[in-house]
Amino acid sequence: MLRVAFSQFQSHSRRFIAVGLAVMLSVAFLSTTLMMGASTRASLGASLGEAYSKAGLIATPDTGTFNDAALAAVRAVPGVTEAYGRMEAYTEFTAGGQEVFAQARNLAPMALETAAVTDGALPESADGVAVDGAAPARYGLRIGDSLTLRAPGGATTVAMTVTGILRGSNDPFTSALPQIVAGTPAVSALAAGARDPQGGTGAGAGYGTIQLALASGIDAATTSKNVLAALTGVGAGAQVKTADEQVTAQVAMMTGGQDELTIILLAFAGVALIVSGLVVTNTFAVLVAQRTRELALLRCLGACRSQVRNSVLAEALVVGLVSSAAGVLAAVALMAALIGWAGTQPDMAFATMAVPSSSVIAGLAVGTFLTLGAALVPAKAATAVAPLAALRPADDAGIGNRRGRVRLVLGLAALALGIPLLALGAAGVMLVVAFAGGVLSFVGVLLCATLFVPQLVGLAGRLASPAGVPGKLAALNAVRNPARTSVTAAALLIGVTLVSLMMTGAATARQAFDDALAGTYPVDMAITGGALTALERDAVARIDGVATAALLPVAGTMAGEGMDSPVYALDAAEAGRLLRDTTITLEPGRIYLPEGSPAGSVEVNGAAGRATLEAVVLRTRNIPALVSTDTARQSGLTGSGVAPTDSARTDGTGPAASAVWLRLADAPGGAPLSADRIKDIQSAVAQAAGVSAGAVSGAAIERVTFNEVIDVLLLVVTGLLGVAVLIALIGVANTLSLSVLERTRENSLLRALGLTKGQLRGMLALEAALVAGVAAVIGAVLGSVYGWLGARSALGSLAEVTPSVPWLQLLGVLAVAVVAGLLASVIPARRAARLSPVQGLAAA
Repeated sequence: MLRVAFSQFQSHSRRFIAVGLAVMLSVAFLSTTLMMGASTRASLGASLGEAYSKAGLIATPDTGTFNDAALAAVRAVPGVTEAYGRMEAYTEFTAGGQEVFAQARNLAPMALETAAVTDGALPESADGVAVDGAAPARYGLRIGDSLTLRAPGGATTVAMTVTGILRGSNDPFTSALPQIVAGTPAVSALAAGARDPQGGTGAGAGYGTIQLALASGIDAATTSKNVLAALTGVGAGAQVKTADEQVTAQVAMMTGGQDELTIILLAFAGVALIVSGLVVTNTFAVLVAQRTRELALLRCLGACRSQVRNSVLAEALVVGLVSSAAGVLAAVALMAALIGWAGTQPDMAFATMAVPSSSVIAGLAVGTFLTLGAALVPAKAATAVAPLAALRPADDAGIGNRRGRVRLVLGLAALALGIPLLALGAAGVMLVVAFAGGVLSFVGVLLCATLFVPQLVGLAGRLASPAGVPGKLAALNAVRNPARTSVTAAALLIGVTLVSLMMTGAATARQAFDDALAGTYPVDMAITGGALTALERDAVARIDGVATAALLPVAGTMAGEGMDSPVYALDAAEAGRLLRDTTITLEPGRIYLPEGSPAGSVEVNGAAGRATLEAVVLRTRNIPALVSTDTARQSGLTGSGVAPTDSARTDGTGPAASAVWLRLADAPGGAPLSADRIKDIQSAVAQAAGVSAGAVSGAAIERVTFNEVIDVLLLVVTGLLGVAVLIALIGVANTLSLSVLERTRENSLLRALGLTKGQLRGMLALEAALVAGVAAVIGAVLGSVYGWLGARSALGSLAEVTPSVPWLQLLGVLAVAVVAGLLASVIPARRAARLSPVQGLAAA
């Protein structure tokens, strides 16, 4: 029987090529998904984790900063080869005639230093400083230039000399300001008196984190416990994590305290596995079904059931191994091309490729066992009946026979269980539950497909009536053989559903991410720390790139934590035009506080009196206490709109204000402005308002940087869409090719009865287009629903998830599906037309 099995590769090579392509693309999809997870984490490590990418462990204080005693304690821990206490400070300097506000950090030991020098060298002396690549180009700095660093709000100055130019940072937490690297004494002097852009006191000369390099072969978990014990011994409460754990924690912080990224990637892997199983099973089932008569003939010639079954499994084993290996290689090539292209883009230079062993092992194992499993069921079915019975045509599954009724019952049961689970998971933001419900409901749709897909294709066949005889025959074929029509449609139905799911899910996730970023960073740019008036506001509003500017007077102060916090007043109508977060509506009698503030009632002291207001806690820390101007006036906080600490201007411009908030315009086409453009606007705003660069802050750059990270993730998902489309196309081509092989005698009979070659090709093309069109429409509808509910179950805790359907993309998918059906019919139709009626009728 082994000889029989291997002879099949020679006599029916086209059939095995079709199966091999289906397995290869399915494995490529699964392996690409797993590689996407690893590459996403590597990319996040290269962006969010850039500052500690060389560290084995990172210690973060529970409160405040670490001191020298803590640094010395961890340096003495066995297994620690180097320790770096990272110190940061805000600073100002003058360059190119502009006041520059920057962030400085101390130089790390070489084993832990992550800065990449593009020109010059890192500072080696106490008066040396290196600046990132954007600052020299923007402000005309060169190696050897003198630079005087000033502590904002203080009298401390440090004379420095530029020694090197650094590559720009990919870290979204540090990319908002120019970055400079200097020795610890200089940064310590700046930190002691620095003030941050919001006017708060600097952290002082302490270490925000301590990074540790470990000796080779040292167990990180054990060393982590020892480091924690050493820090506890000197009275420093801390958390100790590896670099990967730190990235995960930061991602969790960005996603509402949950590691949604891991859950989403696992869901992608699960979807890939389900799709792979369905596509390969459908394709192999059709292949073995074509050989039912051949297998039965072997039984008649003396082969036992186990021999026939083992020969089929041997064929499946060879096809599975070879195709799985090809699929893994294809996945590596696809990811390399995708990441390579992303790395050439300036905003995505941090994209990093990773090929975990799990993606290779899982691809080979799943592809091989999936092929064996797909072959086992049809082979067992073919050998379960008597040889002579198997030589007779089998009844198709329909409502009138037992097989059809079993499929219907199982399908309805899966739908009855899956739909409520899907709805529950989406409503309760439980991705695992929603995923299980989605899989069950989709399996139910596939099981019931035989009962409704042929009827829908038959209805759509009326559109082909103007084509004459070929059109009528194409519509009749869909109804006459429901099983064949359903199997052909299933391949494309799976692919289009998955593509539509990802498209709708990506569009909905994009909207949800935008809403979450808008909630976290509602104000694009703000000017604080001075007495500002309508003159400065108007000057700022005229800057190219500024869409809206508004004055915010101080309505009063709110006592808390030993200091008086200012409360700003903003017109409710202006808030709608100014704030990115459209959920912030300034209602009368309420005060809006940043995240983490206590709820309840808040007492505010104003110039004209005192008022108690109802507190509304926002979902962002990046906004001060805020009331509407009507609330400030009606509550008696301000009689004339002048804050108690402001003084009236005598030049007719009106009362002074403590802040000006800006909303930036989008780039042409609705795209967000680039980080460089935002920095240009920031410098122009400081000059127009007559304030230092440190007084202009905002979240526009942070929003852009985080959007770039999200764009990389969605770019990888787009790569998966391409794989899914290929799976769908190969599935349609497989089933159509095998269908034409099965209908050789039937097509030849039609030719003998007078059907021309052109009519035969037209019939097969119309049949393929009808099946593909119906499958694409069903898949687009299902995919849109699944995509929205999936995004709702994954991201509902971050923001309000509203469905965002990419109509143009879905129409493109429908067009591609119909064209793919037509193209898939070309080769089989050409072969059928070239075969003479006599040869076709004589075929076995």
